[in-house]
Amino acid sequence: MKFHWFLPTSGDSRVLTGGGHGLRRGHGLSGTAPFRQPDIEYLAQIARSAEQLGFEAVLTPTGTWCEDAWLVTAALTRETERLKFLVAFRPGFLSPTLAAQMAATYQRLSRGRLLLNVVTGGETAEQARFGDHLSKDERYERTGEFLSIVRGAWSGTPYDFDGTHYRVEGAMVSEVPDPVPEIYFGGSSPAAGPVAAEHVDVYLTWGEPPDQVAGKIEWMRGLAAERGRELRFGIRLHVITRDTEREAWAEAERLLAALDPADIVTARKLLGRSESVGQRRMLELHEGFTGGTARDLEIHPNLWAGVGLVRGGAGTALVGSHAQVAERIEEYAALGIEEFVLSGYPHLEEAYWFGEGVLPRVRALTVG
Repeated sequence: MKFHWFLPTSGDSRVLTGGGHGLRRGHGLSGTAPFRQPDIEYLAQIARSAEQLGFEAVLTPTGTWCEDAWLVTAALTRETERLKFLVAFRPGFLSPTLAAQMAATYQRLSRGRLLLNVVTGGETAEQARFGDHLSKDERYERTGEFLSIVRGAWSGTPYDFDGTHYRVEGAMVSEVPDPVPEIYFGGSSPAAGPVAAEHVDVYLTWGEPPDQVAGKIEWMRGLAAERGRELRFGIRLHVITRDTEREAWAEAERLLAALDPADIVTARKLLGRSESVGQRRMLELHEGFTGGTARDLEIHPNLWAGVGLVRGGAGTALVGSHAQVAERIEEYAALGIEEFVLSGYPHLEEAYWFGEGVLPRVRALTVG
């Protein structure tokens, strides 16, 4: 199993609406909590800590409210030695040949520490902000063409392509990247599956209960097998892990109590407009919650849906003692999950809770 952490390039906080990838800036939420700016010094602290603790890589998000993932992580390669960077980017916003060249350069300068997280597209308003007006299904079609060209440019011979969205002649890079960057991808819609099955190395799912994750893995394995391919699978989760179960749930309770009820209402309205099938599945996990304790949002043993009350994207957290969180990881691993992309609030401190409390236990279980 591989474990990755998260770089909060839109800021960080001790509460769910204060930073990270939550709905704070530009969305009408209160955002009054203490806020850690995503300056290079703070992000370097997180990156160095993730490396020290034994994480494989850090996911760096993309979007209006984030610092640019390519630029931030390129700077952080000089602050670290072994840590890899899982760079999220949207394929419709740059030439596929240029993306192949950027990735090849990155691999040479970082000595092979780039991983790519392809994000087909956000919401309509977000896409329009960047000049993209394709429909959701058209965006996935474009992503498939984009990845065909990127891989063709990395092949070592000039690559021609004539499709609906791209036409290139002789696409190539000056030197084939070594190693070729692995491509990560997530998407739950019918249009997303075939693209992932055809082109990507690691299919990512958000942290749904194990039975739902199992269904998604079965779906994707079938699509990949039809194309003569095999995929690896990863999951995106938050974590709240402590020395005891009581302490972990007390922290979840603190995070829930800090939420302004008006912010929850606003976030639900905003997220309810989403075109994303995955986002809709996240919302359904806490549907009907009108107030209560943190435990009222426990949708599977040690799986908490409270983060998704005010945060888009990954909305669940593993909550429990270090041993319990390790057990849940083993449960997902038994389904076929090999990579875990994790985060917590705030990201610096939570990296240590997980890295010191859970990672040794998981590795001991694996060795055993």
